[in-house]
Amino acid sequence: MPRDERSLPEGQGFRYHLTIAFCLLISLALAGCGARTAAVRPVHPGAAPKKLARMGYAIQVGAFAQVENAARLTESLRQRDLDATYFVAAAGLYKVRFGNFTTRDGARSRAQMLKAAGVIDEFYIVSPEEYAVAKEPRYGTAYLREEIVRTARSFIGVPYLWGGNSPETGFDCSGLMVACYQLNGLELPRTSQEQFQTGIPISRGSLAKGDLVFFATSGGEKASHVGIYVGDGSFIHAPEKGKNIRVDSLAGQYFNRRYAGARSYL
Repeated sequence: MPRDERSLPEGQGFRYHLTIAFCLLISLALAGCGARTAAVRPVHPGAAPKKLARMGYAIQVGAFAQVENAARLTESLRQRDLDATYFVAAAGLYKVRFGNFTTRDGARSRAQMLKAAGVIDEFYIVSPEEYAVAKEPRYGTAYLREEIVRTARSFIGVPYLWGGNSPETGFDCSGLMVACYQLNGLELPRTSQEQFQTGIPISRGSLAKGDLVFFATSGGEKASHVGIYVGDGSFIHAPEKGKNIRVDSLAGQYFNRRYAGARSYL
């Protein structure tokens, strides 16, 4: 039963009401925080989200009119333990970028060795400050997200062939995610399972551009396919071998039924 304020000593009635009001405010604040944390839960209880490492210096080569030639060089470099990807530099033009070196001299030395061996021709050293992530402090996270999505959109319609042990193995869906992030200066884990276990779990209603969306396409609940969210309920992905990269809707019957969750890395 609440106390009768008439029984309080003079001057304490005001403090009594002030204390009650303060307690109510604290209760509302805690309830609000609880609602927010319920929408974003770690993959494992107590697990902290991992911050993505930034790319160092990279080597860029080529100006290929045929995507198959860019894929062939990409695979040749990967066989030399160099993390490589090709990308759309302009309409009908593909380039290859590879390596992650701590110094410019290290990148240049490796490029000169590969050139002397006849693996590459002329090359360009990409500096860390050229990536979109290096401009984030100035332009904001929204800018970085837009750049990642812009990179993903540039792949639409492209037969992305890299992703297995040879160009003939077809596209590995997680490879597109890696390429979109690396080309903007961030190292994303290589496989869809590693990607699913990294970053901050995001509710479907809180998706933002550049987040990754995962699907259980192989039966069960395990995430086996991944795409990149581009806004308006849509995502970009590589469906399967022999099909070009395309845009699909999360609301589509196939993907809606197999939706496994989303992760944010920014």
